[in-house]
Amino acid sequence: MKFPKTRNKYCPFCKKHTEHKVLEGKKKGRNDTHPMSRGSRQRLKHRGKLGIGNHGKYSMPPILSRRMFGRKTSKKTDFRFECSGCKKMHGMANGGFRVRKIEFK
Repeated sequence: MKFPKTRNKYCPFCKKHTEHKVLEGKKKGRNDTHPMSRGSRQRLKHRGKLGIGNHGKYSMPPILSRRMFGRKTSKKTDFRFECSGCKKMHGMANGGFRVRKIEFK
């Protein structure tokens, strides 16, 4: 997909529309997450590292209707917009869209 290098957008810091430079950020993988964040501590607990018992993990059979089928063929875009006025950067409001290849023109 072709995407423009600059774009007129609203800057939340300047509180007005200015020209923004479009940069592509890198999405963090699972190995870049913080080991002691709330979700990581919950996963530790469910793995049986903390506490007693299996936390309901093996007490019920798997629900086949909730199984995920198919593999996603693309990652979501992670655009950062740098304001030409205040030079501050902000991200996309909706979290990006799926595309295989991005090209800045």
